[in-house]
Amino acid sequence: MPHRIKAYVDSHRQELLAPLLSLLRQPSISAQGLGIRECATLLGEVMASAGIDTRVLETAGFPVVYGEAPGPAGAPTLLVYGHYDVQPAEPLSAWITPPFEPDLRDGRVYARGAGDNKGQLLAHVLAVRAFRGTGTPLPVNVKFLFEGEEESGSPNLLEFVSRHRDLLQADLVVTSDGPKHETGRPILFFGLRGLLYVELIARGPNRDLHSGHYGGLAPNPAMALCRLLATLKHPDGRVAVEGFYDDVVKPTPYERELLAAIPFTEEEARRDLDVAELDRVGDLHGLEAVMFAPSLNVSGITSGYGGAGSKTVIPSLAVAKIDMRLAEAQNPDDIYDKVCRHVRRYAPGVEVRRAPGGSPPSKTSPELPASQAVIRAVRAASGAEPVLMPLLGASMPDYIFTKVLGVPSIGVPYANPDEHNHSPNENLRLEDYYDGIVTSGYILRELAGLPAKGRT
Repeated sequence: MPHRIKAYVDSHRQELLAPLLSLLRQPSISAQGLGIRECATLLGEVMASAGIDTRVLETAGFPVVYGEAPGPAGAPTLLVYGHYDVQPAEPLSAWITPPFEPDLRDGRVYARGAGDNKGQLLAHVLAVRAFRGTGTPLPVNVKFLFEGEEESGSPNLLEFVSRHRDLLQADLVVTSDGPKHETGRPILFFGLRGLLYVELIARGPNRDLHSGHYGGLAPNPAMALCRLLATLKHPDGRVAVEGFYDDVVKPTPYERELLAAIPFTEEEARRDLDVAELDRVGDLHGLEAVMFAPSLNVSGITSGYGGAGSKTVIPSLAVAKIDMRLAEAQNPDDIYDKVCRHVRRYAPGVEVRRAPGGSPPSKTSPELPASQAVIRAVRAASGAEPVLMPLLGASMPDYIFTKVLGVPSIGVPYANPDEHNHSPNENLRLEDYYDGIVTSGYILRELAGLPAKGRT
């Protein structure tokens, strides 16, 4: 079966490229509300032409494109997640060719959304088309959930999945988003850290003041905020908020094995970042701190005058933006309460404001039969040993699948390492696009041997 799928892809390359070019010509910028519904309709048509029963379903925001391709009765069900919305294309002057006029050059297609995420989600759709085209029955049931708001924080995905829980029942979720490893080897990841974002707001006098007339008399909110920020971390890099690490789950022995096998050296990281030393979190080093420990980061500070020259003022306001990446089993609500208690203790006059759009962490065991099946599929399709990432340090709404829907979820990126997602001149290497279609076919074959839901 896989050889027939690969032969089909090799002999129908132009035919398989056409729907990607069509989708890339259609803007779908969720942040600007530009072209979203038109893209949802177009994607639905592409899916229907691949033999997928497709519906465009409404949410409180932009629609979800949902599809089903049935396999044998009683076979496992795969749910493929992706997003058809894209990032804004600005700055337009930095693009070599217009962002919504896909340009084929040097073996790549250049356009906004090429890698993130239209090309990658389409690889799964076209794998179903390849099965149909070769007269090969689908070995499993396949469902598709493509949202139009991921680049805006997926504000309506939780409600949608909760409302359609029965419709979305599956044995496994697969997401293809992001790049392969910088070596070109395929990556699989089995979870992501959660995200909590807050603002710390310190207020001083009712207006900016002359620092000569009022220095030593009027309180300075920037100084108050800096003193507070200094209390948030211990000298060894661990977060000093009481109870911050209470629920953190340590990596399993197998996850430690995977961690040790990831191509990474601290010396290369230092050179790449052009820094003398890397950060430390207690006795953790390198990737273990990124994957298995939470973090607290000051992502921005604003106060007073920051322009050219000098302006001698006592500012009336100081604001710090803090993002916290949460490790498995941490709860954003619990951590927010603990941060508030910390602020009340050290700076009771500072306001803590929680930003919308956070998410709990998400984790799937790489030792599950479903995980091992996907590993085998990617290894067989690529002919290379995949880089197995127990967790990514970043955040996505993956918890909606693992903790709300109750389904294991695995990430299988198909894009080239230099896809320039979110940047000008975003691109997708055509060989990676075609290989993604073939890899999706291998995944479907391997999943056919799994037991039904509840026994994975």
